[in-house]
Order: sequence, then C-alpha cells, then structure tokens
Amino acid sequence: QVQLVESGGGLVQPGGSLILSCAASGFTFRSYKMQWYRQALGRERELVATIFSTGTIMDYPDSVKGRFTISRNNAKNTMYLQMNSLKPEDTAVYYCYAPSIPLWGQGTQVTVSS
Repeated sequence: QVQLVESGGGLVQPGGSLILSCAASGFTFRSYKMQWYRQALGRERELVATIFSTGTIMDYPDSVKGRFTISRNNAKNTMYLQMNSLKPEDTAVYYCYAPSIPLWGQGTQVTVSS
C-alpha cells in the first residue's frame, strides 16, 4: 500500500522541541523529493521544508529558519523534522508530502502552549 504515516506530534511548551517522523511505504522512497507542510486552523497550508532524494535541502522559509531541520534515512524509508525553540505560532497539523506522486500523509497535530 502506497502511504505516508506521520508520528511524533503532541503538546509542548514554548521553547521546547519535538521530532516528527514520516514513514513511507509502497514506493521507492529514496528516489523521491519529500516535503513537510503545516496547516494552522483557518489558514492555508504552508510549505515548511523540502529535501531532495540526494539529501540536498532547500532553503527554509523565514518562519522556521534556524529552528527546524529536515532529514531523511533512506534505509529506513523515513523522513524527519526536528523542531526546536517552538513557538505558539508553530501550532498546526503537520503533513508529509511526496509531490511527484502526489501523496499526502494523514497529518500529526503539534500544539505549542503553556
């Protein structure tokens, strides 16, 4: 079955950290560009990070630059998003996405609140 499954979301205090994972199955993960998006309540979906099959990373948007890091482990068919110094405005549902297929995961909720 071709799918993406996110995990690792939850409730975290401002300034805290989380690591999101995206497990891929049913396609040759190592060959595909992968992305993380997020969507806050009432807002449009926002691109957060992009990593190519080679491991090359596109520049991050200013909203997360210096705080978020995307990575992948092709041997484990898994992509990650390390999120540090979290802010309340990072609260959103986070999705992984394979744009060339195209294929979305179901999303994982991240809530940053004291």
